[in-house]
Amino acid sequence: MPYYDLFLAPVADAKRADYEAFLDPMHKMFLGLGASEVVDLWADDVPDGKLTSLPLAVKLEEGESVASGYIVWPSKEARDAGWAKMMSDDSPMEMPFDGKRMVFGGFAELKRSTA
Repeated sequence: MPYYDLFLAPVADAKRADYEAFLDPMHKMFLGLGASEVVDLWADDVPDGKLTSLPLAVKLEEGESVASGYIVWPSKEARDAGWAKMMSDDSPMEMPFDGKRMVFGGFAELKRSTA
Protein backbone atom coordinates (compact mmCIF):
# COMPACT_ATOMS: atom_id res chain seq x y z
CA MET A 1 0.00 0.00 0.00
CA PRO A 2 1.38 3.47 -0.86
CA TYR A 3 2.84 5.66 1.86
CA TYR A 4 3.04 9.46 1.74
CA ASP A 5 5.28 12.17 3.13
CA LEU A 6 3.62 15.59 3.27
CA PHE A 7 5.20 18.93 4.13
CA LEU A 8 4.55 22.65 4.49
CA ALA A 9 7.34 25.22 4.44
CA PRO A 10 7.55 29.02 4.47
CA VAL A 11 9.47 30.35 1.47
CA ALA A 12 10.39 33.99 0.89
CA ASP A 13 8.65 35.21 -2.25
CA ALA A 14 11.98 36.75 -3.33
CA LYS A 15 13.55 33.27 -3.18
CA ARG A 16 10.93 31.46 -5.24
CA ALA A 17 13.35 30.94 -8.16
CA ASP A 18 15.98 29.57 -5.74
CA TYR A 19 13.36 27.26 -4.28
CA GLU A 20 12.29 26.04 -7.73
CA ALA A 21 15.95 25.33 -8.61
CA PHE A 22 16.32 23.44 -5.30
CA LEU A 23 13.41 21.16 -6.29
CA ASP A 24 15.10 19.57 -9.32
CA PRO A 25 17.86 17.80 -7.37
CA MET A 26 15.41 16.98 -4.56
CA HIS A 27 13.03 15.25 -6.96
CA LYS A 28 15.89 13.26 -8.51
CA MET A 29 17.15 12.30 -5.06
CA PHE A 30 13.78 11.08 -3.75
CA LEU A 31 13.01 9.19 -6.97
CA GLY A 32 16.48 7.63 -6.75
CA LEU A 33 15.75 6.56 -3.17
CA GLY A 34 12.65 4.66 -4.27
CA ALA A 35 9.83 7.22 -4.30
CA SER A 36 7.32 6.71 -7.11
CA GLU A 37 6.17 10.35 -7.33
CA VAL A 38 7.25 13.75 -5.98
CA VAL A 39 4.96 16.79 -6.22
CA ASP A 40 5.63 20.35 -5.07
CA LEU A 41 3.01 23.09 -4.72
CA TRP A 42 3.01 26.88 -4.25
CA ALA A 43 0.22 28.54 -2.26
CA ASP A 44 -2.32 30.29 -4.43
CA ASP A 45 -5.43 30.51 -2.25
CA VAL A 46 -4.41 29.96 1.36
CA PRO A 47 -6.48 32.02 3.81
CA ASP A 48 -5.23 33.29 7.14
CA GLY A 49 -6.89 31.82 10.18
CA LYS A 50 -7.43 32.85 13.78
CA LEU A 51 -7.04 29.44 15.43
CA THR A 52 -5.59 27.24 12.69
CA SER A 53 -4.41 27.71 9.11
CA LEU A 54 -1.56 26.77 6.84
CA PRO A 55 0.11 30.19 7.35
CA LEU A 56 -0.15 29.78 11.14
CA ALA A 57 1.29 26.26 10.94
CA VAL A 58 4.56 27.59 9.46
CA LYS A 59 4.50 30.95 11.28
CA LEU A 60 4.35 32.70 7.91
CA GLU A 61 6.01 36.13 7.84
CA GLU A 62 5.42 39.13 5.58
CA GLY A 63 6.80 38.50 2.08
CA GLU A 64 6.59 34.70 2.36
CA SER A 65 4.33 32.07 0.81
CA VAL A 66 3.48 28.57 1.91
CA ALA A 67 5.07 25.85 -0.18
CA SER A 68 3.70 22.36 0.13
CA GLY A 69 4.29 19.01 -1.41
CA TYR A 70 4.15 15.30 -1.09
CA ILE A 71 6.21 12.25 -1.87
CA VAL A 72 4.54 8.95 -2.76
CA TRP A 73 6.38 5.78 -1.78
CA PRO A 74 5.45 2.21 -2.71
CA SER A 75 5.24 1.33 1.01
CA LYS A 76 6.20 2.57 4.47
CA GLU A 77 9.15 0.16 4.38
CA ALA A 78 10.41 1.73 1.13
CA ARG A 79 9.96 5.18 2.65
CA ASP A 80 11.80 4.28 5.86
CA ALA A 81 14.67 2.75 3.87
CA GLY A 82 14.85 5.80 1.57
CA TRP A 83 14.90 8.25 4.47
CA ALA A 84 17.49 6.17 6.34
CA LYS A 85 19.78 6.24 3.31
CA MET A 86 19.28 9.98 2.85
CA MET A 87 19.91 10.74 6.53
CA SER A 88 23.13 8.68 6.48
CA ASP A 89 24.59 11.06 3.89
CA ASP A 90 26.93 13.47 5.67
CA SER A 91 26.63 16.11 2.94
CA PRO A 92 24.90 19.17 4.40
CA MET A 93 21.85 20.26 2.44
CA GLU A 94 21.27 23.99 2.00
CA MET A 95 17.57 24.76 1.94
CA PRO A 96 16.24 28.05 0.52
CA PHE A 97 13.72 28.38 3.38
CA ASP A 98 13.60 28.27 7.18
CA GLY A 99 13.62 24.55 7.91
CA LYS A 100 12.84 25.21 11.59
CA ARG A 101 9.34 26.32 10.57
CA MET A 102 8.77 23.39 8.23
CA VAL A 103 5.94 21.01 9.12
CA PHE A 104 6.12 17.44 7.85
CA GLY A 105 5.06 13.88 8.50
CA GLY A 106 4.33 10.46 7.08
CA PHE A 107 0.82 9.24 6.28
CA ALA A 108 -0.72 5.87 5.51
CA GLU A 109 -3.41 5.86 2.84
CA LEU A 110 -6.91 5.71 4.28
CA LYS A 111 -9.09 5.84 1.17
CA ARG A 112 -8.60 6.70 -2.51
CA SER A 113 -11.18 7.62 -5.16
CA THR A 114 -10.52 8.43 -8.80
CA ALA A 115 -12.72 9.66 -11.62
